[in-house]
Amino acid sequence: MDYQFKILSNQDLEQIIPLVFELNASKVSMEILRARFNEMKNQNYKCAIISLDKDVVGVTGLWFSTRHYIGKSVELDHVYIKPEHRGSGLGKRFMAWINNYVVEHGCKAIELNTYVQNYPSHKFYYNEGFEILGYHFLKKL
Repeated sequence: MDYQFKILSNQDLEQIIPLVFELNASKVSMEILRARFNEMKNQNYKCAIISLDKDVVGVTGLWFSTRHYIGKSVELDHVYIKPEHRGSGLGKRFMAWINNYVVEHGCKAIELNTYVQNYPSHKFYYNEGFEILGYHFLKKL
């Protein structure tokens, strides 16, 4: 299959909302996702996608920042590949493409969060060279 990796323009973020909706198992409504992505357009956010023909089959957000402990870095957010496209090395290819892209843009590190119970992702990220450095805490206001 001829998969393509690219950065989606912020004006086209509407295309990824169905995938992020799938990822969140419908915990966040489409309406709220649209509003949030509309805000994200004006922040340090870019969206990388995997497309096959004209269909978006994979996505991740890229949040760029400079951190005191590592310098310029990117945090991956909402990493998702449709289930029918998994298991063929596509995730590994996507991560290699992301690595190259962020290095070209001056990043010294990639960070991400993954849910505690998402064991397949833990194995994947370990195999990609990620290390666990701490816990992610959340307090809803």
